[in-house]
Amino acid sequence: SPMFLYIARHAWAGHFGDAGWGDDSLRELTPEGAERYMHLIEALAEREFAPERIATSPYVRCRQTAEIIAQYTASQPTVEELGALAPGTNLNTLLQWTAAQGDCDICWCGHNPDMEVLASTMIGGGDIRFAKGAIAAIRFQGAVEPGAGVLYWHATAKSLGI
Repeated sequence: SPMFLYIARHAWAGHFGDAGWGDDSLRELTPEGAERYMHLIEALAEREFAPERIATSPYVRCRQTAEIIAQYTASQPTVEELGALAPGTNLNTLLQWTAAQGDCDICWCGHNPDMEVLASTMIGGGDIRFAKGAIAAIRFQGAVEPGAGVLYWHATAKSLGI
C-alpha cells in the first residue's frame, strides 16, 4: 500500500537577531505564528493529513511546529528529535530512521533551504518553494528513496486562505 512522507518547514518564528535570540536554535514560534499554524493543521487534518511518526530538528521552532502537528492530527503521532534535521540535514540518516519506522506515514520537520532540497530530491528534481509553515505530501508505492516519490499535494497557509 502507498505511504506518505510529509515534509514540513517550521511555522512562523521570531526573527533572527531580535533581542533575546542570541542562539538561533532557541528561537520560538510567535504566539500568532503558532495559532495560525494550528488552523492550517486543523484544515489539513480534515483533508486526511495524519502522519503516524514525526521527526523534527532539535531547534525549538521546529519542535514546537512538530508538537502542533501531533496535537491536531487524528493519529496522535510521536515526535522524535533528530539531529539529521538540524540545518544542513543528513539525508542518509533520515532515510535510515524512516525505514526503521516500518509501514507508516512519516513527517520530517525542519528548515529551509533544506526542506526544499529534500522535497526535490525525493521526487527526482524540480523546484518546490517552501514558505514558512508549508507542507508537501509525497507519495511512495515502495521504499522511501530519492527519486521514487510523487508530489501529491503542497499546501501553504496562503493557499488554504489561512
